[in-house]
Amino acid sequence: MHELKLFGKRPREKYHSYKGKVGKIADNIIDRNFKANKPLQKWSTDVSQFNFSWGKCYISPILDMYTNEIISYDLSLSPNLEQISNMLMKAFNKFPILNNLILHSDQGWQYQHKYYIRELKKHGIIQSMSRKGNCYDNSIMETFFGRLKKHQFFIQATKCCLAQVITADACILLLKITLTIHRG
Repeated sequence: MHELKLFGKRPREKYHSYKGKVGKIADNIIDRNFKANKPLQKWSTDVSQFNFSWGKCYISPILDMYTNEIISYDLSLSPNLEQISNMLMKAFNKFPILNNLILHSDQGWQYQHKYYIRELKKHGIIQSMSRKGNCYDNSIMETFFGRLKKHQFFIQATKCCLAQVITADACILLLKITLTIHRG
């Protein structure tokens, strides 16, 4: 390959929110049982990174395991606590009463944070966390991100053919449109 000047494509850097134990780790109540009997019974959340020519964008959605609807989301240029706070506040404004709902996540630093835990308790939500480094424990969100990225990169490739430069605002708008379509 070297003689022919062919080079393999290097995998893109992925976002990992795990920074060790920085707060409280909740039990894995969901335990890969993603089936819900009614809406507002089980939700799942995670953060994923999108790479664009201008930089990175992070999405943090909440997905209802019964309806497969995106309840709320936040887009940010950096994965931070403000993003998680915005996502939660949008969900709480939409559904103010959530007693005994289970909200599942990975063990990312955001979900171990005192603020996050306090907000869930304040709204009567039971916290559940995947085991460390086990993507199958939150596969419902990983599947959503896979589909979203497939659509996003198809749209981005189409846009690149039409215009050489894609702005951050345009990419975020494309993500919002894709999320709206997913909601149904």
